[in-house]
Amino acid sequence: MKALSYRILLRKEPEGGYTVTVPSLPGCVTYGDTVDIAIEMAKEAIELYLVSLKEHGEEIPNDDGTLEYTLMVENYV
Repeated sequence: MKALSYRILLRKEPEGGYTVTVPSLPGCVTYGDTVDIAIEMAKEAIELYLVSLKEHGEEIPNDDGTLEYTLMVENYV
């Protein structure tokens, strides 16, 4: 089995904890009370997502060729 890597985004929530999204896997979202737990939950969510894709005969996406850039804009709020 080939190891795959996925970029995850952690967003600190105002009520506490962290929401995690996986941009390459639409709808793959999870949550953890701490950064470490959020990352652990993300790994589990990704694994389950990939199992579901495989069971349904769907293509397994990856982050190959994905570029990441942070764009700064003026605050107009």
